[in-house]
Amino acid sequence: MAVEFNDANFEAEVLNSDKLSVIDFWAQWCGPCLALGPTIEALATEYDGKVNVGKLNVDENPNISMEYGITSIPAVLFIKNGQVVDKQVGAAPKSVLDKKIQAHL
Repeated sequence: MAVEFNDANFEAEVLNSDKLSVIDFWAQWCGPCLALGPTIEALATEYDGKVNVGKLNVDENPNISMEYGITSIPAVLFIKNGQVVDKQVGAAPKSVLDKKIQAHL
């Protein structure tokens, strides 16, 4: 199951992790975000234990969203060793996100 990232746990769960983290920036009112949800859940299951896959609600966690310059959602950031290594803005098929994960494992 996808992790719920937030302003409080982001540093510990993402920035200080030795694993690749995949963060889906989303909001409840965003149709494309809701459409991407099952894909994020599938990736979380597939990469369980190998990659931190989760979601961050931009309405509930404005600090992290502003820090990373998130202006369009859905936006998926790929963070490794505290640095953004890749990004996908807009809904994308699982194969696209999968390819980006594989490139950074």
